[in-house]
Amino acid sequence: MKGNAMRRLCAGFTLIELVVVMAIIGLLLTIALPRYMHSIDRGKEQVRAQNLAVMRDAIDKYYGDNGAYPDTLDELVTRHYLRAIPVDPVNGDDKWAVVASPDDSKTGVYDIVPASGPQGAASDAAGAGQ
Repeated sequence: MKGNAMRRLCAGFTLIELVVVMAIIGLLLTIALPRYMHSIDRGKEQVRAQNLAVMRDAIDKYYGDNGAYPDTLDELVTRHYLRAIPVDPVNGDDKWAVVASPDDSKTGVYDIVPASGPQGAASDAAGAGQ
């Protein structure tokens, strides 16, 4: 009788059971984590594309109102075409590569591209405007 009572008091999981559960959790994480990270990266790219579209629209509106392109991106903020320069979610900063107009008579910010990352690089900015 003492043996059965003692066994009930010491009931719990064995070390092997805990190791098996930990191995299963580890296996599930190795499958799920890369997919999760890929979806995060894809979301950042979509936000980047939206930020580019908003800034390009602001540049076009500025040109329509003033007949010239803004000298800097900050001018879009000071003239209230943008509330702030959007942050690039891929880089984590508000740096954008400026593309000059293909028409030499027009100066200012004609277009923008990401400063670096999958959609472009600062070295690609010169080629993007041609």
